[in-house]
Amino acid sequence: MSRYLLNKFLYTVDRDPDLVERYREEPREMVTWWEAERANAVLNCHTGEASTWLRFTDEERAALITHDHVKLFELGAHPFLTLTLFIAMFERDSTEPLEYQKSYGARLAHFSMPYPDIAT
Repeated sequence: MSRYLLNKFLYTVDRDPDLVERYREEPREMVTWWEAERANAVLNCHTGEASTWLRFTDEERAALITHDHVKLFELGAHPFLTLTLFIAMFERDSTEPLEYQKSYGARLAHFSMPYPDIAT
């Protein structure tokens, strides 16, 4: 398991409107593409440097593909990174102010301290 890789995915996708839309519309294809093409790129580096060992676990990949923010939190993804990306993807479907944010919080309400470790 790599909390770093989960958070890197959430961070990089959230900062690119085209990737946000791809992730919303075609999550399986997007996650597969990102893992193959971007997972091993050095974050914020444009010189072609890359590693070769970073991969999602099956559990991480499944949670990303199904947009399961509760499972992602259990796996150690930072809740603010998940929230900001998922707001960009799903808030437009809401009819009430803060409807998505309230739903997001309600789905995490069963957690009590200590919360899952989100340190990378």
